[in-house]
Amino acid sequence: MSAEHDLVVIGGNAGGLSAAVFARENGIERVTILEAGSAVALRDVVGPNGLDVGYGEKVSSIDLDGDVLLVTTGRRTYRTHAVLVAERPARDDWTPEIEVTNRERVLVDQLPDHSAGIDVLVVGHTDHAVELTVTLAEAGSSGVVLAAGGMDPGRLSPVAETLLNRMERERQATLLYRSLPTQIGEAKGFPMAFFNDRRTPDLQFDYVVFASGRRASTPAEVGLSDAALATGRVWFLGEPEEAVDGVPMSPGWRVGRELLASAFPDVEVPEARPERRRGFPEVIDELRAEHYNATITHFEPTHSDLWVLRVKPDHGSVSHLPGQYASLGLGYWEERIDSAVDPDLDAKFDKLIRRSYSISCRIFDEHGYLSDDWTSDELEFYIVLVPPTPDNVPGLTPRLALKKPGDRIYLGPKVAGRYTLAPVTDPAGTVILLSTGTGEAPHNAMVTELLRKGHHGPIVSAVTVREWADLGYTDQHRELEKRYPNYTYLPLPTRESDVPKRYIQDLITADAFEKELGVPLDAATTHVFLCGNPAMIGLPEEHDGEERFPEVTGVVELLTDRGFTLDRRNQPGNIHFEEYW
Repeated sequence: MSAEHDLVVIGGNAGGLSAAVFARENGIERVTILEAGSAVALRDVVGPNGLDVGYGEKVSSIDLDGDVLLVTTGRRTYRTHAVLVAERPARDDWTPEIEVTNRERVLVDQLPDHSAGIDVLVVGHTDHAVELTVTLAEAGSSGVVLAAGGMDPGRLSPVAETLLNRMERERQATLLYRSLPTQIGEAKGFPMAFFNDRRTPDLQFDYVVFASGRRASTPAEVGLSDAALATGRVWFLGEPEEAVDGVPMSPGWRVGRELLASAFPDVEVPEARPERRRGFPEVIDELRAEHYNATITHFEPTHSDLWVLRVKPDHGSVSHLPGQYASLGLGYWEERIDSAVDPDLDAKFDKLIRRSYSISCRIFDEHGYLSDDWTSDELEFYIVLVPPTPDNVPGLTPRLALKKPGDRIYLGPKVAGRYTLAPVTDPAGTVILLSTGTGEAPHNAMVTELLRKGHHGPIVSAVTVREWADLGYTDQHRELEKRYPNYTYLPLPTRESDVPKRYIQDLITADAFEKELGVPLDAATTHVFLCGNPAMIGLPEEHDGEERFPEVTGVVELLTDRGFTLDRRNQPGNIHFEEYW
């Protein structure tokens, strides 16, 4: 009797689904997936690709009957020409590599009982981590973050990579490709992820889910006979070094091609996954459609190298707190305004360049009232062009410089950040906001919120720039000063002949706040917010177990000498900071 199936795939994970899709796309008609559980990992893949899935089918043996392979489960026996064992069980000895103090809400390879409306951090960089992330997003989690430090999207199965792109595009999850938590602590009964990374703030979640390390299935686990193995038509998903007892292993998406080429010699199988070709307009259109999920609605140059822009997403909320940030992205396939060449451009041509930017604020709406941008359907950003240097070729802003209203862009799904007005609880207290350049972006939103909510204590916003032209919101701030006597805007251009050169630190050493503005720097009643150049902020660094301030005196050192304290993870203070690069 001939085989009833061309290919049986054991395991409905992303790798197994990818191999099944690949087989169908290359002319293999009778493809069946056997899944021991009640659902495949990524259910949206099944219908569009016409896959046949048998659920609750735990395989007990793979044997040979003449030239036909027999795959036996607890329900029936499948006759097939070829078999792919895609199941990758968890490693029994696997534990998280970082310190975890809140075990009750930290899970491994399992999801919370109720996922809707909660924030979940998934930690991992493999197909399995993507599967967990997709399942959480489909279950309605309000905020899913995948910390995938070390992830190489090229090593994911095609199904996992496609779904990862879709989640980003539809703003269903935040993907941290370079970040991993260094510790999972606890804050008020909930897990707190500490990243120890300037790019990623410490974040609190309802649950943390670790995607464990996986291993290849063994011949014994699926009851593989020697006769079936000898056919060369039974393959296992795994790395070549995982092979035991002569079992052929193949990693990632290539298992589909290699299996088909050996088991179906009459089928013409492509040698490799097709690569997109650079320079073709239709390729650029395809990449934009695949990755971009938002539209630039406003793009106003303050001058050629400084812009105010607004972005409206296709999906999801943009609600946020004044002071928080979001990520923007453009593809390496976009043109640059300068003549610099990105290193390894060929290798990353179809990838996104992402960078986080503090969210700014219009300050006034179209009717002249104080803006409440944090409840609108757009986000405003204040961005400066970063020129190339011998040591650094910036990727994003030289491409952003060529954009205009109506152009498409990537907007990250999660607005985040702990740099907010939460510590300011006394409406009569003093709030000092100090920044450099576009570091005043979050302060625009903070000032607007304070005044809108009736803060009547002194508010001062000071910013250093090179020239008057480098100030994008001067008119709005001057209007605020007219309307609110408790507010002062203090721009400090350092390369203009009509004003003396002063830096932020000079305001403190010269007691300018009290002498010129009548606002004393009293640590008992004042909160200071710092955003911008790390040299201006001047955070202490640890050397041989001892904290030392930088050689160039920053604001933090000057303020601590006056009795102020730095706001830290577990030690609230009245100096709050957001380093801008």
